[in-house]
Amino acid sequence: QVQLVESGGGLVQPGGSLRLSCVASGIIFSIYNMGWYRQAPGKQRELVAAITSGGITNYVDSVKGRFTISRDNAKNTVYLQMNSLKPEDTAVYYCNADLSLSVFSQRAAYWGQGTQVTVSS
Repeated sequence: QVQLVESGGGLVQPGGSLRLSCVASGIIFSIYNMGWYRQAPGKQRELVAAITSGGITNYVDSVKGRFTISRDNAKNTVYLQMNSLKPEDTAVYYCNADLSLSVFSQRAAYWGQGTQVTVSS
């Protein structure tokens, strides 16, 4: 059974930084794209940042220049470095991985349980 476990969320003042981590565990053949989504109260879940297995990244406009996504393929881990945080970044952040369990299986999306990020003075 595949699990994605996030860590690193918390309460931070505006202008501060946090680093989120997400580890994928279980019997995994290959991980393709990985990403971070967020959902604020009363809003739809949105893609924040994504990274391919080759390291190509993309970001939602509102975080460009402030957030950096990276991954360690050997550790099945994806990170999100968040700098210059703003109150509007407050949300539950979810890790997502597009992966396959074996050479014979199709790719499927897996989600973490979410970690709360609160930006407030």
